[in-house]
Amino acid sequence: MPGPERCSGGRLHGGCPLSPGAGQGEAGAEAPPGGSAAAADVALLTEARFAAAVAPEGNAFLGNILLDDRLLADALRARGLSSVRVDWARPDLDWSRFRCVVFRTTWNYFKRFPEFTAWFDRVSSQTRLINAPSIVRWNWDKHYLADLEALGVPVVPSRFVERGETRSLPDLLAATGWKDAIVKPCVSGGAYHTYRIHAGNAAEVDAAVRGLLDSGALMIQPFQDDIVRTGEDTLMVLGGRYTHAVRKKAKTGDFRVQDDFGGTVHHLEPSPEQMELAERAMAACVSAEAGRPAPVYGRVDMVRDNDGRFAVMELELIEPELWLRYHPPAAEALAEAIAGEVP
Repeated sequence: MPGPERCSGGRLHGGCPLSPGAGQGEAGAEAPPGGSAAAADVALLTEARFAAAVAPEGNAFLGNILLDDRLLADALRARGLSSVRVDWARPDLDWSRFRCVVFRTTWNYFKRFPEFTAWFDRVSSQTRLINAPSIVRWNWDKHYLADLEALGVPVVPSRFVERGETRSLPDLLAATGWKDAIVKPCVSGGAYHTYRIHAGNAAEVDAAVRGLLDSGALMIQPFQDDIVRTGEDTLMVLGGRYTHAVRKKAKTGDFRVQDDFGGTVHHLEPSPEQMELAERAMAACVSAEAGRPAPVYGRVDMVRDNDGRFAVMELELIEPELWLRYHPPAAEALAEAIAGEVP
């Protein structure tokens, strides 16, 4: 298995091309204006930054995205399903002409959230979304962690700071009793507005995030020391079953594992305990009362917490980086799960 790799660019947590230059070529054309996208059964959703069908020379970041999408497109084709990569924000497409749409690299959704939710509500009435709308709505707000905890899934403790909260971060931090913590928006990704706080800098961070409470909530969690000692483990669960895993490591002196901040990605053979937790966390998403079916795909980010047990940090069910290129058979598992959902 190749060693760790760091790629330049947006929100990708590293990459591992299957061979030198792999992923740099075409991975299925992006849907052009007009009607040609109608021929595809499956729309693989991306965003404008990643919509090109070919990565420019030296752009390993886009190359890795295209490689993953190509692996999935090939696996779908083997099951009789055509696919096309589509920018979710394209205004000129009739989404009802797709049999389903699959969220893949819509990594700007939280920065365009009002626009995205309006699009989401419109398109969810026109075609099938994978994952299901009820799952996506639940997962885009990190309050879902409280639901998992209530169901007995071990999660990193979380304190939610609701919209309009007037108490300062220093006061809130003191109320938790946590000496070292993380604060982030409840709707976010890629370490967006994510800060490590303590008594010495909480007032400064408060000034930076105070405006975010005008439109949404924040989450505070105690800092988990193993993040900087060992890293964050990510397990992929496709069709309800664990398939493969990676470990994300922050660069020395940082806590953010994303490659935007110098993080690297490494192959991981997780323990049976981790695999069981990943599958259990995904199964806990199901709620007949809330109308949530089992996720078709997703990933479970976990860490060994400060008490020495594995705990879920986040579930990524909307647009998770899945590192299919690290384990190509996972593309087959994902395509099989998608095929089972296509009307």
